[in-house]
Amino acid sequence: MSSLISVIIATYNWPEALNLCLQSLKEQTDTDFEILIADDGSDPATRKVVDEIGSFPVPIRYCWHEDDGCRKTIICNQAMREAKGDYFIFLDADCLVQPDFVAQHRALAKKGHMVTGSRVLFSETLTKKIIAGGVWDFDSFRIHLPVHRLQGGINKILPIFLKLGDAGWRNYREFVWRRIKGCNMACWREDALAIGGYDETLLGWSHEDADFVFRLQDAGVIRKAGAFSTEVFHLHHRIRDQSNDAESKERLNKKIREMNAAAKSA
Repeated sequence: MSSLISVIIATYNWPEALNLCLQSLKEQTDTDFEILIADDGSDPATRKVVDEIGSFPVPIRYCWHEDDGCRKTIICNQAMREAKGDYFIFLDADCLVQPDFVAQHRALAKKGHMVTGSRVLFSETLTKKIIAGGVWDFDSFRIHLPVHRLQGGINKILPIFLKLGDAGWRNYREFVWRRIKGCNMACWREDALAIGGYDETLLGWSHEDADFVFRLQDAGVIRKAGAFSTEVFHLHHRIRDQSNDAESKERLNKKIREMNAAAKSA
C-alpha cells in the first residue's frame, strides 16, 4: 500500500505525554504520513507542545473544540474529515510508538480490512521516570527492555522483539470484544466515512471504539489482529470515570443483537 496515511492522535490535557508521543513519531522509518491532533478541549499547554515542536518530517494539523466533557467521538470525526490520507491510524497521545509503527501498519493494510493492534503497558514508576526525563529514545529503551520486564516496568516483551508478517491467522471470523484498543487501530478512510465515523451520541466512557469496530465489521470489513507487529507503549495513568460501563456495554450488545436478528430475517 503506497497511499498517504493519516495518523489521528486523540488527546486531552496531558501535554507531557503528547510531547513524547510526537517524539516517537518523529523517528519513523516510513515518513509518508501526516498527523492530526484530535484535541478534546485541552487547555493551551497542549497546543503549545505542537506550536513549539520545531522541525518535523511530516505535516501536523491541530483539531480542537471546547471542553464540554468527554467528546472523543466528535473530535475524532472532525479529524477524519480534515485528513488527507486514504488510510487512518488511530493513536492516543498517552502511547509511544516504535520506529517501524507506521511501516508495520502499512504492511498490514489491505482493502476491505481493518487492524486492531495491541499495547505494552508501562508501570506507574516507569511512566513517571520517562515523563520526568521528557525524552523518548527507543534505541536506548530497547537495550534495557529485559531489565524493565524483570523489574515489572512493562507487562510483556516478546512482541517487541518478534515481528510477524501478514497471514490468515490474523483475521477474525466474527465480532469479539477482546483486544479492541482505540489507541492502536487502523482502517481505510472510505470504510470509516461509509459508516459515518464514530457514533457521536456515544459520550464519556461509552465503548465508542468497540462500537466503531462492530459497525465496520457489520458493513463487511474484515478485522485483522495487529499483534506481534504494531505494538505501542502505553503510559500509565488514572483510569477515567467508568460508572456507565455496564450501561454502555449493554447498549452495544443490544445493537449487536438487533443487527444480527435483522440480518437473519433478511
